Amino acid sequence: MTAGVASAVGVASALAEARRGLRARRRRVIATALGIALSAAMLSAAVVVADGLGLGFQRSARAADLPDLIVRFNPQPTSTVVQRIRALPDVGAEATRLELDNASISYGARYRQDAVAEVVAPAGRRGYAVVAGRNLRPGAREVMLEQAFAEAWNVRLGSEFDVGGLGPLRVVGLVQAPDNVGFPLAKPRFYVSRAPADDGAGVDRDNDARVNYAEVWLRNPAFLNEVLVQARETSFGLRNLRFATRSGVRVLLDQAAGIVIDLLVALSLIALVTAGVMLAASARAEVQRRLGAIGVERAVGASGGYITLANALEAALVAAPAATIGCAAGAVAVYAPAQRLLTLLNEPAPGAGLVAPLALCWIAAVGLPVAGVAWPAWRAGRQPVVNLLRGGDVARRPRARRPRLHAVRRLTGPAARRVGGLGLLGVRLVGARRVRLVATVITLGLSAGFVLLMLSLASALSALETDPAALGKRYQLTATLPRSSASRVRRIPGVEAVAPRYELEAVDSFSLGETIDVIAYPGDHTRFEAPPLLAGRRLRGTRQAEVGEGLAEALGLGPGQMMAVALPNGRELRLRVAGVVSSLAQEGRVAYVPAAALLRADPTAPSQLAVVLTPGADQGRVVAALAALGAQPAVAAGATDRGGPLVAVLRAILRAVAVVDGLVCLYALIQSCALTVQERRRTVAVLRAVGGGSGAVRRLLVGATLALVIPAAVVGVALERFVFGPALSRLAVNYATLPLGATGAEVLVTVAGLLAAAALAVLWVARQAGRESVIAGLSA
Repeated sequence: MTAGVASAVGVASALAEARRGLRARRRRVIATALGIALSAAMLSAAVVVADGLGLGFQRSARAADLPDLIVRFNPQPTSTVVQRIRALPDVGAEATRLELDNASISYGARYRQDAVAEVVAPAGRRGYAVVAGRNLRPGAREVMLEQAFAEAWNVRLGSEFDVGGLGPLRVVGLVQAPDNVGFPLAKPRFYVSRAPADDGAGVDRDNDARVNYAEVWLRNPAFLNEVLVQARETSFGLRNLRFATRSGVRVLLDQAAGIVIDLLVALSLIALVTAGVMLAASARAEVQRRLGAIGVERAVGASGGYITLANALEAALVAAPAATIGCAAGAVAVYAPAQRLLTLLNEPAPGAGLVAPLALCWIAAVGLPVAGVAWPAWRAGRQPVVNLLRGGDVARRPRARRPRLHAVRRLTGPAARRVGGLGLLGVRLVGARRVRLVATVITLGLSAGFVLLMLSLASALSALETDPAALGKRYQLTATLPRSSASRVRRIPGVEAVAPRYELEAVDSFSLGETIDVIAYPGDHTRFEAPPLLAGRRLRGTRQAEVGEGLAEALGLGPGQMMAVALPNGRELRLRVAGVVSSLAQEGRVAYVPAAALLRADPTAPSQLAVVLTPGADQGRVVAALAALGAQPAVAAGATDRGGPLVAVLRAILRAVAVVDGLVCLYALIQSCALTVQERRRTVAVLRAVGGGSGAVRRLLVGATLALVIPAAVVGVALERFVFGPALSRLAVNYATLPLGATGAEVLVTVAGLLAAAALAVLWVARQAGRESVIAGLSA
């Protein structure tokens, strides 16, 4: 009982001392709190992005009750389709609908003719989630819109939405369906009930309605492959059969936006590392400031445990409110753009699901500074009192000599100003604290490397968005013309080469959930499409193929192995892998095959003409000439085709994180300079006493900051080039290669930013140092 009372008294005493310390060091407390708030903001921003995007598909699939299997086919009577589905093993439930392309829609002054109409049954399970409003009532003249599309067109619940053939319908709900990305990454979608759609089409409701889309839920999803095999064998009468599984849907989403998702998640992980280092460095620096005071406490009889407890409590009193403000600010800064990005992907925002991750973020933002203070304070409590009173570091080192008065005079003379004597003194002062120097350089280097990574990422995304050559495409145009028209297209002025380009979606014969984009050209495909070769060689003859790195990793393929794919017509294509290529298209799940081999397996494979222009050719004239031949010419697109809004959201998120990262750099520099001045108050006072003035202090600090900025810039460039860039390239595209190397201009911009932050730190700290009287500094 007595021990418990004594312990409680000790804690109360330590808490009272912690509060006195806060009142005595108000300015320093504010600076420390600012650093913790900035680091907490970076932590929470990273958590919001990583949790929102990393778990978005799982949340969406769960909320929408996404089926285990989606089947598309030519329109068939509902009874026929249901009968075939129920004949499959392990089917727990099914739903059918009619999916119509190229529907006409209008709202206000907006009008489109390429919308997708989903005609749903009046009852049963559905693979979408109503996120606002309500579901359709059977037989009512109502419509539900995809949420991303409704937000893009600013359509509100209760308004009238005009559908061609049906007239005005009342908007009663907003929908998220995870089987595809949202508008404008995909075509706009809307949902109507069967009765109004039948009325608009002039169909007798008593007849067996025709459907072309089925959703299947299995009792045990582990038997999905067996169900797929059985479904293919019993699909007689159904043409243009296409299957999509949950994993296949995830792949399709990744094809549209996976680059952005994985890049943001990877950036968030790097931001977490940067913030963690920043918190640890800030906490340790705080103890360095207090070594003298700790020595006094030890001298008057305070125990090491009491000192550790008092410092930890003081750190907690500062960190708790600062971390709360920082976590809230970081979450607010990125939540809105992250939510817009999730809406584009037809995924729900995490909402209350962020409470637990942000709570862990807050614990880390408080725990790291407290631990960072408690550990060196405990170590300091074990050191000899004499060392602490001299202001020595926690680790034992030879005591640094204080500059003598005549030496300081030499440093402030004209010759010294020419050779930078004060700057060299600043370098020596910073170098005297090696542990702090290393910690600060690492923090700045991480921040610089992070900025370089974002700059190179912005350049890479810009190229992917606008430059087809980034995907290995060498053709500039495509034309929807038959193969027989190739000779006429070749005669158009400005056309260098033209060839049929075949493309269709197949699946792996052994893992039917793995979708493969099969691309074929007659002859040498590298004239039109030449993604970089990573392993093996280019295909030769009609029995070889080149596969993307994503496909090679997913199926365990390599040069010399056999690839077997099931084509949409039910036939199988077997080819030997000649080489592995780096492709961003379809997340690397592509296969380049000879046209002759593909046409033997599927003579009706769809094709269009790929057109390579001569250098300097007028693309507009070629497009006009193709249109005159009856073609529908299209310009070859980059990886993020129609992804302007996606890139805009990405930039907003990167901008918010970059601002926080820049403030972290500035804070680290100011803190390091302030610590140098605080510990060397007598040196600064001597400089001022012999007539050095504020200019001498600034030159001293310039040397100190350059000793930090120059190695930090080297560390940042090395981290981006050899660690961050390669690691992010692997995470960014899931098995495809995305080189992220900063250019010389980007390095110069980053170094200039570091120097600007150093200049601000020098001016701020020099101004603060000039406010202290010379006498007070000399007596320190």
